[in-house]
Amino acid sequence: MSEEIFDVVDQDDRVLYQAPRSVVHANHWLHRAVHIFVFNSRGELLVHRRSANKDEAPLKCTSSASGHLSAGESYADAAGRELEEELGLKAPVEFLGIFPANGAMTSFEHSGLYRTTTDDTPVFDPGEILSGEFYSLADVQAMIERDPDDFTHCFRALFQWYLERLQSGH
Repeated sequence: MSEEIFDVVDQDDRVLYQAPRSVVHANHWLHRAVHIFVFNSRGELLVHRRSANKDEAPLKCTSSASGHLSAGESYADAAGRELEEELGLKAPVEFLGIFPANGAMTSFEHSGLYRTTTDDTPVFDPGEILSGEFYSLADVQAMIERDPDDFTHCFRALFQWYLERLQSGH
């Protein structure tokens, strides 16, 4: 299988050139990713534990689905693709925002955040996901407060933004 090719971008998320995944990660070049928050009709958020074979943050808890954009791919297309690849779900996704890369805290990624609501049963890709479960937002917040290092940096930042957005009524 050939290596993924990413768009390398600048601080303003403008494409500079393309490079293989391993080179982008080794050099800490800015690139793009998406995160999808999947909710069920009870308002619970699916949180998954990354598989042990992930090259970054293995066994950490993170967004329902997430992944890199391929070179030339839009954030929206990547969100739909990752939702299907990692969870076996097809559902419309709502764009919430793009969060700028912030060094190692965001894995050098500009992150597009999306959400969807579905009661379809996710089918986890075992190469990506060890396990997953739906939790209330209050339970996720308590889990993060109890053991922040059990969660990826990016998920913690996106989740905090999401809670603040809910509290402000947006």
